Amino acid sequence: MATQQGHSLEPRAAHRQDPPELESHDFIRHGTPIFRRTNLALFAAGVATFGLLYCTQPLMPEFSKDYGVSAATAALSLSLTTGVLAFAMLFAGGVSDAWGRKSVMTASLLSSAVLVLLTAWVPNWHMLLILRALLGITLSGLPAVAMTYLSEEMHPDSIGLGMGLYISGNAIGGMGGRLVAGVLADFVGWRWGVATVGVIGLVSGLLFWRSLPPSRHHLRQPLHLGQLLGRFRLAFRDAGLPWLFAEGFLLLGAFVTVYNYIGYRLLAAPYALGQAVVGAIFSVYLIGTFSSAWMGHLAGRLGRRKVLWTAFALMLLGVALTALSSLPLIVLGIVAVTFGFFGGHSIASSWVGRRAGHAKAQASSMYLFSYYMGSSLAGATGGLFYAAHGWNGVVCFVMALVFAGLLIAWRLYRLAPLPGPPSPGTEPPIPQ
Repeated sequence: MATQQGHSLEPRAAHRQDPPELESHDFIRHGTPIFRRTNLALFAAGVATFGLLYCTQPLMPEFSKDYGVSAATAALSLSLTTGVLAFAMLFAGGVSDAWGRKSVMTASLLSSAVLVLLTAWVPNWHMLLILRALLGITLSGLPAVAMTYLSEEMHPDSIGLGMGLYISGNAIGGMGGRLVAGVLADFVGWRWGVATVGVIGLVSGLLFWRSLPPSRHHLRQPLHLGQLLGRFRLAFRDAGLPWLFAEGFLLLGAFVTVYNYIGYRLLAAPYALGQAVVGAIFSVYLIGTFSSAWMGHLAGRLGRRKVLWTAFALMLLGVALTALSSLPLIVLGIVAVTFGFFGGHSIASSWVGRRAGHAKAQASSMYLFSYYMGSSLAGATGGLFYAAHGWNGVVCFVMALVFAGLLIAWRLYRLAPLPGPPSPGTEPPIPQ
């Protein structure tokens, strides 16, 4: 009977362990113990994923010094990872359809942490890049599958808050990975900083494994390439999903480009800040823990169409502030870019889950493919603008990306909302 209703084919033992506050046919709603347990697990996953992924970003000037590579080449330590990650995530959703959401995410986290630990002790630049490319493959099992898990298991009135809290974990991880690696690089060397991030990733992966409830609304499907491609085609038939994929590309492309090269500017004259101070500036990432949850919840109440454009407008203002010479205004600009980015990503990613229908895994994978391709392509291209025109060149490039995102947000504003959940007499419509 559970199979006919589209519920999870989890082992019987898993069902016997279900907590009493959630029956198998229910969705997870905010304010319940199971909601807190789920978000603790996914918060830990976000901390690990973004910490492991972005720990090399503040170290790019160190790589330039140690290995004698340019800024654009040093950026490959991140761009290569995100590029491989983008392609690998196209298949991660299909693998989780067949093998189960939790098992794929757990294996992804633990194997990625081990790779980062190995990266800390590589003898040369080429070996570092090889391990960072492998990291893109192993990490792919978490982001797209986590979005799918939330879309399947959360009640529609709670998914905005749930996605926002998950992305808050991303913000903590991104800040923590950058901060730990950047600060330790000044005192004990960048290798110890990367190793510390790897250990944090292992601990977070174990916490995730112990805390995440098993899927209850996922029906496992065999991995058939033809069916997988068919579900990808479904995602492109929707009027809004392709535009949301483009928004993901522009959001992370702009954000990563700013963070990739701002360190080079602040380490040079007239600021001449130390590596530890530049690493500490990345603590503004903490603003994302608030903005992702707050803007996600706000969009759930007011409608995603009405809120998404404000994230891009805020990013546009923030990028403009970084072009000024005042250090406090530059930091304020980074804060604005960070606030807008995390809020925009929270809204767009939860919107993808709402519009995807039966192709949630593939829609999530396509969104994150575009998202991480933005990091890879725009992040690397920004290095060319920096080499040719300095920070002003980076500002012009990023403003073009953000302005394009603002135009698309206005296009999405005119998109007709989806109907609310079934049984409108008992459930309120969900704003889009």
